[in-house]
Amino acid sequence: MNEIFSEERYEEMIRKLFVRFPSFQKAGAGAYKPGIANMEFADQLMGHPHRKYKVVHVAGTNGKGSVSNMLASCLAASGLKVGLYTSPHILDFRERIRIVKDGSYMLIPKEDVWSFIGQWQETFDHLDMSFFEITTLLALNWFADRDVDIVVLETGLGGRLDSTNIVSPVLSVITNIGLDHCDMLGGTLPEIAFEKAGIIKPKVPVVVGESHPETDAVFERKVLYTNLSEPDFMGDRNAIMSLLTFADKVEPSLWDCHEDVLRRMDLQGGYQRKNLRTVMAALDVLSCSSPAMCEALVRTAARTDFRGRWEKLSDDPLVICDIGHNEHGLRHNFRQLRRMKEDGECSHLIIVYGSVADKDVDSVMHLMPSDAVYIFTQASSKRALDAEAVKMKYLKHCREASCPAAEVHAVPVVSEAVSMALSMASDIMSSDSGARPLIYIGGSTYVVAEAVAIL
Repeated sequence: MNEIFSEERYEEMIRKLFVRFPSFQKAGAGAYKPGIANMEFADQLMGHPHRKYKVVHVAGTNGKGSVSNMLASCLAASGLKVGLYTSPHILDFRERIRIVKDGSYMLIPKEDVWSFIGQWQETFDHLDMSFFEITTLLALNWFADRDVDIVVLETGLGGRLDSTNIVSPVLSVITNIGLDHCDMLGGTLPEIAFEKAGIIKPKVPVVVGESHPETDAVFERKVLYTNLSEPDFMGDRNAIMSLLTFADKVEPSLWDCHEDVLRRMDLQGGYQRKNLRTVMAALDVLSCSSPAMCEALVRTAARTDFRGRWEKLSDDPLVICDIGHNEHGLRHNFRQLRRMKEDGECSHLIIVYGSVADKDVDSVMHLMPSDAVYIFTQASSKRALDAEAVKMKYLKHCREASCPAAEVHAVPVVSEAVSMALSMASDIMSSDSGARPLIYIGGSTYVVAEAVAIL
């Protein structure tokens, strides 16, 4: 690229990158390009940068981001310079590519993005590479340029055919298996587990966060068949299976401090209990389970700038956002909201909810608290499901389930939906000085992203 970097030129380049090579976050299934042949070819051209550092590879239906950020925080606390690659982003796509060191973080500089895209633009054009492929290559190269010690690398979608699956990790982590992206990964838990298990490599330890009767055998077979012909094991099945750890079937060495960590940590989603166990089991495998890790876990979000996971956006009124979007994830969120109301932590629930059109919204309707006010909305994205359509789905569910419908509104602009929620909360507090309304914003990364920008 002959042009000199400027903010204006950088923003134009990023705009074109999103338009020409759309991200899954923006375009959905149309942006998904299964297979790693192009990645392997481009990686070879670039000199295999990921071979210059160790990698922890993280896959799973839910919890990948939380587990990746917790691991990065802990590894940095042990004195390592840690690369962290996650998705999606909330406000700036550079959030996907960070370095964590000495209790702080840095995003990839815009100048480095500009330089890399300019250098390899013709290759990307020739191979017709996707946004995620380009971003993954950008991350792997930048981490090598910055001499990181280890990278925590989150898969984008699936595992077997994911762009990140060109690496040879020192540890593979699979958080859990749920029904999501079924049109691309399969319609049953074993089928989805098979795709996630694709990150399992010869002689590499594996930590599975949550065991399940339908999926355990998938992981066991994958570990066995991947290593059966390895000379190091000489066909010893017991030795091979020692590579596989189900986190919920062991007690990690740091488990004695887990209640204290959960009470104090800056990630307060109830689902973090399972993620924490996964991380602690992974730290044991990595031989990185010192007491200092507990404090690193407590301050995960602050140390890595982790956003959008049960994130508090306001105290008065209390506003919480979370990007959980499928049945597996929202079950925990709505259960936590109900518990907060039952325990008196809040007096009223106001839920701002929006979804994307390719999600099974019907499957989450039965999870929604009945004693809440709902403001259904839609983000300014082509993937967004019409707010009125979500409202109709909710009312249909209430009729078919013979349950009373809550107060519902359809507000098709996120900023207006948030404004309505804040106004409702203000009215409640004005009429009752002891009232503690809670506004929850979620259902879609896009909705959360717009709300974060507003608040």
